[in-house]
Amino acid sequence: MKRRHKRIVFIVCCVAALGLAIALVLTALNNNLQFFFTPTEVAAKQAATSRTIRLGGLVELGSIKRDGTLTQFTITDTANKVPVVYNGITPDLFKDGRGCVVVGRMGTDGVFHADTVMAKHDENYMPPEAGQAIDKAKAAKTLVEK
Repeated sequence: MKRRHKRIVFIVCCVAALGLAIALVLTALNNNLQFFFTPTEVAAKQAATSRTIRLGGLVELGSIKRDGTLTQFTITDTANKVPVVYNGITPDLFKDGRGCVVVGRMGTDGVFHADTVMAKHDENYMPPEAGQAIDKAKAAKTLVEK
């Protein structure tokens, strides 16, 4: 082979290797992404039932029911509600009316099966996405009432 042909083969192999590396990285990222959804988006069927997602909002007043380590509660954004089931120990700050984010999968029965529950850590903190979602839901609710 001529020197020029060797150089072309080398460049083609490098481009192919780079393309394979990029494809592997994008596949790994796609498998590990967790999208954030609100109860309104879940009610609109925007949340996938086949992958892990984050669901955020406020714990509805009076909705917490405990049976050993099994906890059932409802998350709301003041417009819609999603029932949640969690098997494990909840954080100390997990209470009625407080903000929380749960990580898990949406069941086909409409119940969110959580693997992790994260509670709001002080009176002023709320994840930006959850705060924006609650504000949007309140605005939509006032438009419907008018």
